[in-house]
Order: sequence, then C-alpha cells, then structure tokens
Amino acid sequence: MSAFSGFRVIDFCQGIAGPMATMLLADFGAEVIKVEPPGGDRMREHPGYWCWNRNKRVVTLDLHQFEGLAAARELLASADAAVFDWAPGELERSGLDSVSVRGTDPALVHAWFPPYSPLGRWSQLPPDEGLLEAVSGVAWLQMSYEDRPTYLVTPQVQYGQAMLGAGALATALYAKLRTGRGQTLEVSGLHGVAAVESGGTIKAGEMFRLGGRGSRGGVPNYRLYECADGKWFFLGTLTPQFFLKALEATDMLHLMALEGVEGEFTNLLKPGVNQQVIEALEARFKEKPRQEWLDILQAAGVPRGPVGTIDEWFNSETVRANGMRVELEHERLGRVVIPGVPVTLSATPGAVRHLPQPAALSDIGAHERVRGGDGPVLPGGPLAGVRVLDLGAFIAGTYAPTILANWGADVIKVEPLEGDPFRTYGLGFVGYNRGKRSLAIDLKRPEGRDVFLDLVRVSDVVLDNFRLGVRERLGIDYAALRAVNPRIISCSVTGYGPSGPLAQDPGFDPLVQARSGLMALQGGDDEPVFYQIPVNDTASAMMAAFGVVAALAAREVTGEGQEVTTCLANQSVLTLSGEVTWYEGRPPNPKGGLDLLGLSALNRYYQCADGWVLIAATKPEHFHGVCAGLGHPEWAGGWLAEQALREPVEGRLAERIAGVLAGMPRLEVLDRLLTRGVPAASAVSTEELFEDPWLHASGYFEDFEHPQLGTVRGPRLLGWFPEMPNGYPRRSPLVGEHTVEVLRECGISEDRVAALLADGVVLQGQG
Repeated sequence: MSAFSGFRVIDFCQGIAGPMATMLLADFGAEVIKVEPPGGDRMREHPGYWCWNRNKRVVTLDLHQFEGLAAARELLASADAAVFDWAPGELERSGLDSVSVRGTDPALVHAWFPPYSPLGRWSQLPPDEGLLEAVSGVAWLQMSYEDRPTYLVTPQVQYGQAMLGAGALATALYAKLRTGRGQTLEVSGLHGVAAVESGGTIKAGEMFRLGGRGSRGGVPNYRLYECADGKWFFLGTLTPQFFLKALEATDMLHLMALEGVEGEFTNLLKPGVNQQVIEALEARFKEKPRQEWLDILQAAGVPRGPVGTIDEWFNSETVRANGMRVELEHERLGRVVIPGVPVTLSATPGAVRHLPQPAALSDIGAHERVRGGDGPVLPGGPLAGVRVLDLGAFIAGTYAPTILANWGADVIKVEPLEGDPFRTYGLGFVGYNRGKRSLAIDLKRPEGRDVFLDLVRVSDVVLDNFRLGVRERLGIDYAALRAVNPRIISCSVTGYGPSGPLAQDPGFDPLVQARSGLMALQGGDDEPVFYQIPVNDTASAMMAAFGVVAALAAREVTGEGQEVTTCLANQSVLTLSGEVTWYEGRPPNPKGGLDLLGLSALNRYYQCADGWVLIAATKPEHFHGVCAGLGHPEWAGGWLAEQALREPVEGRLAERIAGVLAGMPRLEVLDRLLTRGVPAASAVSTEELFEDPWLHASGYFEDFEHPQLGTVRGPRLLGWFPEMPNGYPRRSPLVGEHTVEVLRECGISEDRVAALLADGVVLQGQG
C-alpha cells in the first residue's frame, strides 16, 4: 500500500507545475490520468516531460469539441481530484470551473494552478518562468554585479509551485478522508514565489534582506571562493562556531580582531566590514589549490562544498545511495534516466513504476471514489486539529512546519533555551517561522526529554533537521517517539541522506547548490553563481510537508504513524529534474552566464527609460510583433522569423531592440508589445517590490506587527483553500514566548511547570 492508493486524479495540466505536482501523488500510489490536447503537452519535447509525467496514463481529448468535453466530464465523475493550470477565464468558458463542476459534485477536489494569479494584467500572459520571475521581483532579488535583473536558467519558481501544489493537493485529499468533503484549492505561480521567497520578500521598516553585490554571496562566512587552480568551492559557515573553526584552520583568526569586527560575529554582516574580511579570505584561498583547502577544512569539521557539474552529481554515490537515479526503458527513446522519489515513507513508500503510458478512454476502468460525504468544515484550514512539534532550525527543517501552519496546523517551535541559531539572521528567521508558538526547553537534560515525550503523547507530528545520530543521542528518535505514541509521525530532514559518502557532513543549502551543479549551470562559461533562492532548503521543506501530509492520510486508513525522511541532496536532483533527465539525443540545457540577461535577443531583459522589461517571444509571429510594435517593421526583412528567434542575447538584433527601448517609458513599451500579442512584462525591482500594485491586488502581501521589528510585510498565503480558509494564525514567535501556555495546554500540571521553570529546564520568554 502507498499513501494515496485508491485515489483517482485527473490531470488537465501541461508544462511543469501541475504535471510535477501530480507526479508526486502518482509516485505514492494515486491513479493519475493525464488529459492532453491533440497536439500533446506543450512541453512534450522537453526532457523533463518524461519525469514529470511518470507513473501516469495519458489520454488525448479535444476539449473544444463536444465529444472531448463529454469524455472529460465522464472522467471527472469518477475522480477524487481534478487539477487544472489554465489561465483565468478558460475554465469558466469550458464549464469546467470549480463553481460549475463542484456545484453538482461536492465530493470532488478541484485544484487550480494558474501560472501567475487570477487577477490583473499579467494573469493572461502565457506560462513562462522568466515572465513569472520578472513580475514577482525574483529576477531583481537575484544577486548580480551589474545591479540589474538576472535571468535564471532553471525554473525554480515553477518547481516551487509544483512541490507546494503537491502538498496542498495532498492536504485536500487528507481533509476529504477526514470529512468526506471535496473542496476547491488554488496554488498560483505567486504562491510558488511565496514558497521559495518567504525569507526574501519580507520587509520591516527600511530593513530588507539583500544578499550584497556580486553573485558569490554577500557575507564572508557564507560565500563562493576561488582557489589557486581556478576551481571554486562554497564556504558554508552559517554559524559563529563553524566560522571560527574555518578561520582557525586557515590561520586567519586575526580577522576577528579587525576594527569594526571586534570579536563579534554579527559585525561581519555589516556593510564595509564584511567586504574587508571577504577580500582577506579571497586572497588567502588563492594561495592553495582547491583540494588542499577542502582537505584542510574537512579535517577541521568546516562545512564546505566544491562546485561541480550536474552530470557529476547525478552520477555520484550520494545520489545513487538515496535512490535518486532511476533508469527505465522507452520503446522510442531507449534508456531514459530520471530522478527517483524524493521523500521516503517507512510504511507506505512511493515508487517509480513506469514512464508516461498512452491510453485510450476504453482502457480507463470504473473507479470507486474514496469517501464522500458532508462532514464538518475544518475551521482555520484543512489541517486544523493537527499538532506539530517543530524541532527544526535554520530553513529546511523549520520551514516545513511553517507551511503546515499556513494550512491550519497548530505548530509549536521547540527550541533550545538560547533559541534557534538562525535568529541571528533577523528577517530571514521571521519569514521562515511564521504561524508558530515557541517552547524553549533543554532537551539535553532528562527532565527536558521527559516533558518533551509527554508533549509527543498528545501530538501528531514531530519534525526535525538534526544531523545523523543526534536524535538517538537525545533519546527522541522515531523508536522512542513511537513507544509513547504509536500514531506519531516523525519527519527528519538531513543534508545528504542516511548513507553514502557525505551522510555525516553538515548540509547547508549553498553547499548542495555547489555540489549539484546548479551554480555552475547558472554561471555557464563564467564563474559559478550563488542562487539567492535557497533552492534546496525550501524544496526540502516543501517535500517534508508533503511527506507529513501523505503520512497523515495513510494514518487515516491504517491508524498507525510512521517515519518520513528526506534530504537536501534529494531535492537538489528534484529541482533539476528537467535538467538531469537523460536519453540519447536529448536537447542541451540552456547555457547560463554571469548577470545573465536572457537566452536570446527575443527572450531577455531590456532596460527602458524608467525600468526594465522582459520580452519572452517564442513564436515567429512574436518577432513580427516586436518589429511592428517598436516602429521598425523593416527589421523583419533582415531576418527570417525562425532565425530571429535564435539571435544571440548580445547580437545585432538585441542591440537594435536595446537602442529603441532605452528611450521609451516602460509602460509604453509594454503597451506596444502586448497589444500585438508579444509576451512581455515589467521586471519589478527591489525598490518597487513591496508597493507593486499587481502584487497587492493579487493578495501576495500582508502586514503584521512584531514586538521587536514593528510592522513587517511578507507573503500571506502558501496556497488558498477558500472553503476551509487558511493563513498564518500569528507572527513568528520570540524565544520561549509560549512555553507556559503550551505546557499547560498539553496537560502538564502547574506544579511541574513551576519546577521546570525554577530548575532552568524550560524558559518563559517575553511576548
């Protein structure tokens, strides 16, 4: 049995986000039927198609014809869930919108993954990663040398939308098991942005988290460095303890005594001071070849990651040890290599069974739906009533409970008396820890462990991102938790998984970015590029959240809890799934570069008189629209349209377009292009981000009060469940702010609470 065995899902999506989301449900046993138009999925020639649609059967229907639409309605009548990614208005015109369908079928889960959001000018743009990054500010958030928007060569926002969508869809199916009710849910491209940028698109007063100039990293302790042999590595010393070890190992401890640093780690984060330390370390690391430095740092226990390629990583022992490389046979393509299942459920595991299989409607048999009925609506979100104990720190472990809190779970952040060490990073901590209460406790003391296990008895989920062996040393591994609560679900996120050569290494996001080839892919022939999006951290959090909900759904059937495990290494493959999927003759991946403006003259960023725009032309008619829209129809006589689409990003055509746009206001440029059907959008800058009218109209932001930071503005939703309204129930907590409240609520007596406080086992903080 797998977690979603017995569910039927009809997938009407194309591209990345929707298909990848339903792929994850198919991995865990759901019967997924993919409906494609007569011409096939628009990304059928993309290598990722064979990964994102694995374990599915594919039927072809023309939904613009009566027969095709009737067949689609028949499929819906047998389904537990249906997933669409159509632009606003298309569902209504077809009669397949949630109001029309669920009005007669309330047991159906109707999921909508619009490419952008339901509202505003950009909602009608064709699906395109670059356009989504432009209008959401992601392109400007990426660190660069030239202070301009950067084109990312991997679709990280769409991958984020997919993983978030899988968790949201799983949550709706879990709620269906609990209540019998179907429901409507929406996971838009903007929700995908919120998922990968919860610690990036956040502001308090004039405080805004930026990564610094360049693309190597803005602080000396968390940065790319070049060595004497021209090879690069990432120094991942996020905490003071690790950085001091690095300085000692490199004979650079004197840097802590510099004027302005004065022995304080937090002073390294200040502009000016950090640049002085960076320059000293850059000079030091250029004195020896990379392998020598890696050996020195490893011997000192310092987190570090060599910059490699995606081919090296996909063929590595670490990836193979985690089952993240799967080989299958295809009758036309031959051997196809794709990523494996990224999260492990001990009792109800997932599996990759086959590549997408064509099917006729006659092949689709009858299906008995999973429970339907009219049980209670869950107030506060579809995970209302689920209690989560969050032992996580930094991002990967603790952001997963944040996602669950946004969907209605009661999350208690269980942190040491001194707090999560990530609190040093201010707004980043706030962004990744919203919606929780804090319990400060010393788990190293027997009394602390005992009271924690008492909390486990009345909880549903325990989540952590401890290094291997820590849970066992603390006496809170899955076996210990299960002994006090057989229904408990324990989820653990590690850096590199339970086995393999890197299993014992600390795993910070950019270390895995470096090893996986992501940095090298973005840098192309130039130096590697550090992604501002914490790709593997946020992806691991989303996959942990998905795994937890899958385990909750399985528990609803079996009555038993289980252990859920995943790691950053798994997500480094999943978030390159389209890039690593291999078969003979597959097209090459896009080539990156430093401060990349785009992939071609007609798919790149251009500077206007008052800002930047992205032109995302992909069809011959778009080229003619650009020429006419910019007042130069004669350009069309100089190139064949197909040739123009392949013109280089810095070639003659790009120079001509750039010359015209430089003197035009951005709004005029967009009017000229959009009225001629050319996909284009504003590149929202960091200065514009928090006041952007479209983002506000789309409900992306909300303001909340924080006792230390004042008014904070950050993302509001990680998916929307309108029939069981969700959202953050509270701001991020201060250390131990809710300790006494939580202990009392979980049945700890007043005398015992008083004793724990008096003995310093727990701490009650200020609110």
